[in-house]
Amino acid sequence: MKQALQAQRKIRIIDVRNNEEFAKAHIPSALNIELPELKDRKERLDKGYQYVTVCNKGGGRSAEGARFLKELGYDASWLCGGTDKWMDS
Repeated sequence: MKQALQAQRKIRIIDVRNNEEFAKAHIPSALNIELPELKDRKERLDKGYQYVTVCNKGGGRSAEGARFLKELGYDASWLCGGTDKWMDS
């Protein structure tokens, strides 16, 4: 993921955690769109990008967010290990 971002591929990271969690630590350049708000903000997302959803550890909220975006036709996946793993690497 880090290599893809450094190569400036068309990837957007969406952090689906709440504002307080995001404020404590987040991946640089990540958009903070809480999972319940994703539905209301989907029209603002450009289908020309690949979206990677993240939460703390990856797999819960982030998997749900990616699944939702895929159902709408977006290129989406979730980051295994989430923000916690990103910060540790």
